Amino acid sequence: MQARIDYRKVAPGAREAMLALERYVDSSGLESSLLNLVKIRASQINGCAWCLDMHTKDARAEGETEQRIYSLSAWADTPFYSEREKAALKWTEAVTLVSISHVPDDIFEEVRRYFTEKEMVDLTLAIIAINGWNRLNVAFRTVPGDYQPRKTLQKQMIKSEQ
Repeated sequence: MQARIDYRKVAPGAREAMLALERYVDSSGLESSLLNLVKIRASQINGCAWCLDMHTKDARAEGETEQRIYSLSAWADTPFYSEREKAALKWTEAVTLVSISHVPDDIFEEVRRYFTEKEMVDLTLAIIAINGWNRLNVAFRTVPGDYQPRKTLQKQMIKSEQ
C-alpha cells in the first residue's frame, strides 16, 4: 500500500484544526476508555486501517483488554461492556451511519438515559472527529503500522532518561 497524499504535510493547518477538536474531546471529561471504544468502533465501520492501528494500540496502552477490543464489532452480543458503553456504541453506529439511520429517536432516548446533554454533545463531537480522521486516512491511503501509543512513548522517554 502506498499513500496517495500525506495530508499532514500538505495541509498542516487542516490537521491542526482537527487536533484542536481532539483536544476539546480529550478534555471533555468523557472516560478515555469509552472514547477509545468509540474511535475503534467507528474506524471498524469506516474500514480505516490507520485509525484501527492507532486506537487499538492506545487502548491497550491504557489497559483495555484484548477480549473487549476483539469483540467490539459484535459488542451488542457480548456481556463485556457496561450499559453506558453500549449506549455510546449504539450512538456511534447511528451517527457514523447517519445517511442510513438518520439517528433514530429511540437510540437518542436510550443514550440520554446514560449521558447528560453536555456529554451527548461531547460524545457526538468525538464521533464527528473520528469520522473526519477516518475519511482523511481512507481517502489518502495513510499507511498504518508505525504508530506508537502515547503511553508507550512516555515510558520509552523515561527509560532513556534513566
